Amino acid sequence: MQEAYPEIARTVDAIGIRTNLHDVGLGAPVLLVHGSGPGVTAWANWRAVIPALSRDRRVIAPDMVGFGFTERPSNVEYGPDLWLQHLVGILDALELERVDLVGNSFGGSLSLALAIRFPERVRRLVLMGSAGVNFELTEGLNAVWGYDPSIQNMRKLMDYFSYDKNLVNDELAELRYKASIRPGFQESFSAMFPAPRQRWINALASSEEDIRSISHETLILHGREDNVVPLETSLRLNQLIVPSQLHVFGRCGHWVQIEHAARFIRLVEDFLSEDE
Repeated sequence: MQEAYPEIARTVDAIGIRTNLHDVGLGAPVLLVHGSGPGVTAWANWRAVIPALSRDRRVIAPDMVGFGFTERPSNVEYGPDLWLQHLVGILDALELERVDLVGNSFGGSLSLALAIRFPERVRRLVLMGSAGVNFELTEGLNAVWGYDPSIQNMRKLMDYFSYDKNLVNDELAELRYKASIRPGFQESFSAMFPAPRQRWINALASSEEDIRSISHETLILHGREDNVVPLETSLRLNQLIVPSQLHVFGRCGHWVQIEHAARFIRLVEDFLSEDE
């Protein structure tokens, strides 16, 4: 199975859910939390950066419940409370008291919530193209959450994600389409963010008062041409989180870790190493 799907790695029990996660390297632990695209897995989201980040660190990248190759229980209601419980359950299952946390988009909103509700479990925080504050539903995010499986629709989504259209081709669209229609994938995904979708942005948002309370050193990264989560969200997070720094990448969409992988890795490694 692992040969057929490189996305499948280690299985742990987190809050009673069989959870697929990548656990690579030795050293200080860093947890990578993926975004919410159709067919997404931790491996698809983070494969370009896991090898470099795991040279000196223990990198953990789980498929959140409802996504990828983690179990999809039939009796759960998808939402921020479940996903946050699942994140804490992953830390407990791995016996990790505190981690550095890197969240992408949807994963950024969960990382914010974890830092707010369980501040003792987080050392440093990295937010990339992050949700977690209120913003008006974008055309791109509406298309992502409202995805109807087809190669043509997947190709359109790839164009929303990437600034550099050379990164997007028919072969990639077909691969991501096939990933999105694996058994159970689209069924759970379509149940998560039904229309009207503005309510899910609001549900994933933490209150500004709570965000202001974050005392963790925070690195915020965003693509200037992001058509899925607007740059304004990171500008606001930078205003609200006092110990934060913001890096904006020009000629970059929602895929900072792919379109600017080397710069992403350098910034994250330098940031996480500052006070070690």
